[in-house]
Amino acid sequence: MLKLAIIKKIAPKIAAPVALLLSLMLGVSTSYADSKTVHLTSLGWPPYSGKELPNNGPSIEVAKAAFKAMGYELVVDFYPWSRAVALAKDTGSKYSGYFPEYYSGDVAKEFHYSGVMGNGPLGFAQQTAKPINWATLDDIGKLNVGVVQDYVNTTEFDARVADGRIKAKAVTSDSTNLVKLANGRLDLAVVDQNVMNYLKKTDARLKPVASKIEFNSKLLEDKKLYICFKKNAEGKRLQEIFDQGLTKIDVAAIMKNGLGQ
Repeated sequence: MLKLAIIKKIAPKIAAPVALLLSLMLGVSTSYADSKTVHLTSLGWPPYSGKELPNNGPSIEVAKAAFKAMGYELVVDFYPWSRAVALAKDTGSKYSGYFPEYYSGDVAKEFHYSGVMGNGPLGFAQQTAKPINWATLDDIGKLNVGVVQDYVNTTEFDARVADGRIKAKAVTSDSTNLVKLANGRLDLAVVDQNVMNYLKKTDARLKPVASKIEFNSKLLEDKKLYICFKKNAEGKRLQEIFDQGLTKIDVAAIMKNGLGQ
């Protein structure tokens, strides 16, 4: 009976802190789940995204509009591409994902892909004086091709780069590749046509040599653009919210206006 009396006496003292702790934990969980602010990373990839662009670029406009349609505010922070992806993947970061990204089976193993939020024509930039005629990627094998480090291109192209069938030289930006191409240090450079056209008009390094490069008429692929959300329950929740928001806005009109088309 003595032991029972002691337990009854101290139980409330134990229960109170436990209840408070549980309340705080539940409060944090509920607050997190109900947060109306979403944090994503992106990169300077004009004309699609960038700090210096009007409204940060049409890809950012589409993402913000879709979330706004669902009652959410999107905050985007810009980083170099590899850093943007790493922060989105980091389970300890505030970021729920990154964008814009092309589809990749390997990336899909680590992230939840959103619905399509735009598109861009992916192909090769070439020297105006030395155009390349190609039918299949077998024709590219002996050429020096520039790519951007950690960018997803196409499944077949990336597989050929990985196994050495295409001799690719990786750099950190499209601008660097295009300058190298214009100076004759590359035969081709993988690039989005809209990106190339924008850089030829605005990049100080490219302006003097812009006439030396052009876009090859044969596309690798008309690539779709997506947001990649963290591969967890919260990432899946936000992906579904975003996808629903996409149905409430005119993605094509926003992209077309933002690209000046």
